[in-house]
Amino acid sequence: MALTAIIGGTGVYDPGILDNISEHIQTTSYGPVKILMGDYQGQQVAFIPRHGMDHKVPPHLVNYRANIKALQEIGVKNIIATAAVGSLYSEFKPGSFVLADQFLDFTRTRKTTFYEGGDQGVVHCDMTVPYCPELRQALVTSGKEMEVAVHNGGTYVCTEGPRFETSAEIAMFKQMGGHLIGMTSVPEVCLARELGLCYANISIVTNFAAGISTSILTHSEVVEMMSSRIQQLRELIMRSIKYISDSPECDCARILEETEVMPK
Repeated sequence: MALTAIIGGTGVYDPGILDNISEHIQTTSYGPVKILMGDYQGQQVAFIPRHGMDHKVPPHLVNYRANIKALQEIGVKNIIATAAVGSLYSEFKPGSFVLADQFLDFTRTRKTTFYEGGDQGVVHCDMTVPYCPELRQALVTSGKEMEVAVHNGGTYVCTEGPRFETSAEIAMFKQMGGHLIGMTSVPEVCLARELGLCYANISIVTNFAAGISTSILTHSEVVEMMSSRIQQLRELIMRSIKYISDSPECDCARILEETEVMPK
């Protein structure tokens, strides 16, 4: 049973990270999910490449519900998700690692809940603290061990994609308090919380956002910056696993107390 899972964005997966790697297909009511399983320093870790192994699934078409449900069904309790993001905040420069602690949701077409009425029931899930503070602290501690700065806190603005944002949109998001701009954290974080799973997002800032950057944004720019920092990101995540508590004191699992009494 894997207690910790990594949901990787662009370029995160490396077969050299884990030992005894195997593929597992988990069939869920939302569709099948391919999960890579392996060992890391005596612990089993699960890995899902969010966009597929060949990065062929755009952010608005990712089957987020299947991915999160599959991880819950194999026993995962903690999810560390990566993302490539733009920055709306001068202190979050390209190359920075940032742990989101809040989000603004500007997605439009995605399924954002497991509870759609009928047999599923209706649940209004608390999202006061959407990103697990204990997982974030584990990543901060890992960064200190590596002498790598990890910014703990920032508001992630999630847009529908796959296009980048206009400079007018960025100006609006910045005025609303956004610090990071990306396309994948919602509904992942919402779905994980509905199932009582601890979830953290670690973002790599790949560029300043439109209107802040002086140049046109390109996907190759994102890939280039990710490539320059990817090995450090992998090490940050894997080192953090030893700091994840078996008996967390966060309230991430408390949502289950509500869902257990709701009609299904």
